[in-house]
Amino acid sequence: MQIPPSIISGQNGFQAAQTDLTQATIDVAGASQSVAGTTTANTVSNTTGALIDAAQAVNHAQANAEVIQTSSDMIGSIINIKV
Repeated sequence: MQIPPSIISGQNGFQAAQTDLTQATIDVAGASQSVAGTTTANTVSNTTGALIDAAQAVNHAQANAEVIQTSSDMIGSIINIKV
């Protein structure tokens, strides 16, 4: 079993978070375009769920950005030690 480098894992996770955020924004837009002038419990539920998904995607993106930053810092430290 091969373990990918941490920076690759961070990048893959960040891309997945971007995809999730894109889908969540599409879901929010779709829920808001339901029958004009009417608000149903289902529409509110769909919008709320999509907004929660968007917030989760943002949290995932931030966590993966920290993985990328930490990996970069670690590589920099290793280079400084070696030189």
